[in-house]
Amino acid sequence: MVMVHGDDKGLVLPPKIAAIQVIVIPVPYKDADTKGIFDACDATVKALNESGFRAESDFRDNYSPGWKYSHWEMKGVPLRIEIGPKDLANDQVRAVRRDNLAKSDIPRASLVEQVKDMLDDIQQSLFDVAKQNRDACVQVARTWDEFMEALNQKKMILAPWCEEEEVEKDVKARTKGEIGAAKTLCSPFEQPALDEGNIAVLGTLCFASGKPAKKWTYWGRSY
Repeated sequence: MVMVHGDDKGLVLPPKIAAIQVIVIPVPYKDADTKGIFDACDATVKALNESGFRAESDFRDNYSPGWKYSHWEMKGVPLRIEIGPKDLANDQVRAVRRDNLAKSDIPRASLVEQVKDMLDDIQQSLFDVAKQNRDACVQVARTWDEFMEALNQKKMILAPWCEEEEVEKDVKARTKGEIGAAKTLCSPFEQPALDEGNIAVLGTLCFASGKPAKKWTYWGRSY
């Protein structure tokens, strides 16, 4: 999860597992109604917590708002809410997504509904991007030559396997190098079909041994 979603700013946590889903940060400028801003932050956190969200505020006065932005971005909090003088005057909050840093202004009257929609969208977006990136790294191989070509391209390989331990050991021995040997990673729950053998056509064969395959399995190196 850390490797898949993280970026140069730090962690990017899916909302469903984030210990803090929303961090609320006051942004009091010079001559601003600081008490009013802090009260609005408190009310925002209370409304979100009462609606089942994991929300907290950051009232530390020895750090600037900009420092706090970077701090919570590094920790991967999915959504940041900022409240400054303009937001207070317009009875709104500024919401900033961690996944794409998109900013939007939310009326406080529809805060709970829009935060829910935003967190749901972040969750789905992270899943979709991760799945797209994973699928781009997977290659199907039915033969040893196809397997080695994909392995040298640092792909994760889906290949038919006879499910024999000695065959896996042989694959490890034959692919051992400076960057490690290939090994089984896992087998998908939803298995592609194995062709059934008959007199004219052999069934799906193991890419490494040539024996009848029992399942499709992911293979790869650990880099």
